[in-house]
Amino acid sequence: MLIVMKPDASDHEIQRVIQIIESVGLKAHLMPGSNRMAIGITGNPGPVDPSPFADLPGVSECVRVTKPYKLVSRELRPERTVIRLGEAQIGGDEFAIIAGVCAVESREQTLMTAAAVAEMGCRFFRGGAFKPRTSPYAFQGLGEEGLKILSEVREQYGLKIVTEATDEPALDLVERYADVIQIGTRNMQNFSLLRRAGQARKPVLLKRGMASTIEEFLLAAEYIMSEGNYQVILCERGVRTFANHTRFTLDLSLVPAIQGISHLPIIVDPSHSTGKREKVIPLARAGAAVGADGLLVDVHPYPERALCDGPQALVFDMFRDMVQQVRAIAEIVKIHMEEGITK
Repeated sequence: MLIVMKPDASDHEIQRVIQIIESVGLKAHLMPGSNRMAIGITGNPGPVDPSPFADLPGVSECVRVTKPYKLVSRELRPERTVIRLGEAQIGGDEFAIIAGVCAVESREQTLMTAAAVAEMGCRFFRGGAFKPRTSPYAFQGLGEEGLKILSEVREQYGLKIVTEATDEPALDLVERYADVIQIGTRNMQNFSLLRRAGQARKPVLLKRGMASTIEEFLLAAEYIMSEGNYQVILCERGVRTFANHTRFTLDLSLVPAIQGISHLPIIVDPSHSTGKREKVIPLARAGAAVGADGLLVDVHPYPERALCDGPQALVFDMFRDMVQQVRAIAEIVKIHMEEGITK
């Protein structure tokens, strides 16, 4: 259930509602809006009786939330969530480009790539210090050493760091070094890891599982938010289909579907979905055209030498071309969306 407070509700009145929610063993989630506060309720096995709340001072209305995912739903929060880290943002007016190395292999490789990313005015840098690989013999990442290199990127170029946590001990380290915690596709339903990410106080980028439905994806985000971390970014990175011309099939239809039912920002990953460099830019353009909030893209100075996913990494010239193209498309989409709102 959602309790909508009046625009002039006092802090005391809000706290009174929270006390009553918690007194019956339920959990309260404060969801500030542009004009008034809403309080979501979770932890209830069935419908919540609105009568204890309806007549409380400061309460405007009690609204039942019908979806199984409550906190991620637009029923709970009609306004779109914007993730802000200083001047950088995801889900706002600026099309976010999160670019960098798939895996941190060396200081030289990482800093060279960071320079190219910063040169194009991007605000986020991605790089894997912990790499979940299909083969146990493949490069697994540099661990904390890689996180320290990523910290150098932040210090030298002012980029916000996005990096993956593969388990709870890794998440403890990632939370210390990174700006955004990534939960990868293989861990989308690692519920203990999701709960731990929900206890962090940094944004979480959640990738869709390679065979998950939209409901499973949103419920994974709900796990994070149910622990009190409402800064969640969704990422479509391709699902398994019968196709053999690409590694995965990038489900671009998911973007408007998510935006219709959830307030969370959603970005797309054209690199891991295709696995092939020549397909990345066309699908990056398509992601911008369909209205995604941003991209997650692999870049590498020497893809032929890469220890992880070299065939999908853009070389610097290709990356620069891609940034210019997707920004132009995103600006057109933004103008048309604004025109649609004003009509």
